[in-house]
Amino acid sequence: MTSTEDGAASGDADSAAGNRFESGARVAELLRGVGYLPDSKIATVVHLGDRLGKPVLVEGPAGTGKTELAKSVAAMTGARLIRLQCYEGMDEAKALYEWDYRKQLLAIQLRTADAGSLFAEDFLLTRPLLEAIRATEPVVLLVDEVDRLDVEAEALLLEVLSDYQVSIPELGTVSARQVPMVFLTSNGSRELSEALKRRCLYLHIDYPTVEREREIVLARVPGISAALATQLAQVIRSLRLLDLKKKPSVSETLDWARTLLVLGAGQVDGELIEQTLPVLLKNQADIELALKKLGDPAR
Repeated sequence: MTSTEDGAASGDADSAAGNRFESGARVAELLRGVGYLPDSKIATVVHLGDRLGKPVLVEGPAGTGKTELAKSVAAMTGARLIRLQCYEGMDEAKALYEWDYRKQLLAIQLRTADAGSLFAEDFLLTRPLLEAIRATEPVVLLVDEVDRLDVEAEALLLEVLSDYQVSIPELGTVSARQVPMVFLTSNGSRELSEALKRRCLYLHIDYPTVEREREIVLARVPGISAALATQLAQVIRSLRLLDLKKKPSVSETLDWARTLLVLGAGQVDGELIEQTLPVLLKNQADIELALKKLGDPAR
């Protein structure tokens, strides 16, 4: 793959963006169809990200559905999900590409390749960023927990997202044949650069309201009653108002709802909370604080 060949394809990238959804309402409808219940803000930003061909930076507390949003967009569009899980110390070799040194060494030992051919396609190991750039089919690129990257890795990510192309010295410039839908998630552990923020649309997802969490539970946990879902969502809201080390996530809410169904619970009372609180809270100090503050919600 040469720079000339990919350059010819790069002109098609912009035209590939912006044709997936006709409106935010349509996005909301499709997301609901795969079990993700968005509010109007979420649906609108996803729609605009598609139309403008821009990445969406999704910030908010852990466990509010940021990662699930990207997965759901992939599911509703039928696109392939490519995920880059970020971590401290991640470098170009893990995010972009690296050469298969073992295969190169074997080729030298077997004399099946000369020095000039050791940096050909056969020896290239693509990583998530390059994989998304090179994809010919629709993809959703999820860059998860981008706030865990160091400054150098964030700069590399910005460079790739600015032009949707990658320069490989031995092969040339690889340009995207289409603009992938890109979601970057952040738990806010550090401030991201202004340059990266300017490149993206911004979406903040907080913990859902009682009404929305009740709706999520009813949609995702078949067989639960509306009354129990309401009471459950109210207890979760009360827990999140406490000064906990780790507040319950939406996925833990769903786990708790399924737990209550397994136990055949008709309502939430103090005894049931005490028995099942470890499903929601994973820190003993948090559990003790919750038991002290909540009392019996059924009274």
